[in-house]
Amino acid sequence: MSKSLKRVRAALEAAGETPDIRETALARTAQDAADALGCGVDQIAKSIIFRGTESNEALLFVTAGGNRVDASKATALAGEPLDKADAALIRAQTGFAIGGVSPVGHLNPIRSFLDPRLMDFEVIWAAAGTPHHVFSIAPQRLSALTGAEFVHFTE
Repeated sequence: MSKSLKRVRAALEAAGETPDIRETALARTAQDAADALGCGVDQIAKSIIFRGTESNEALLFVTAGGNRVDASKATALAGEPLDKADAALIRAQTGFAIGGVSPVGHLNPIRSFLDPRLMDFEVIWAAAGTPHHVFSIAPQRLSALTGAEFVHFTE
């Protein structure tokens, strides 16, 4: 088991969750992940990372699989202009590689925002630290674990 996957499992267990972590084939898209899991695309919680241009910190926007982040709404929430985060920043702040960024188990704290569309489901699926692993969680529990609020930032 990879260090990243172990860190996600430990974070979930420390929060009182009994993690349902599943291995999937490499899912390049939210639709690929949904097909592999037999769920709707919007039940896939995509982790999108931006870099604050003033703070140089990573910010995490977790969206429903079929949604896209609206740059102007995300910038307004962040309170600073945003750029694409590079792989080095993502790895340094979260400890995860692109394609496996989990919303929990980061190496360093990260400001996070959740797409309200995720609240439409009892269970959602998010990356578990690798491009091949996901875990299920209730959206309300994800909010509690991350400290993130459900706010509108999608197109």
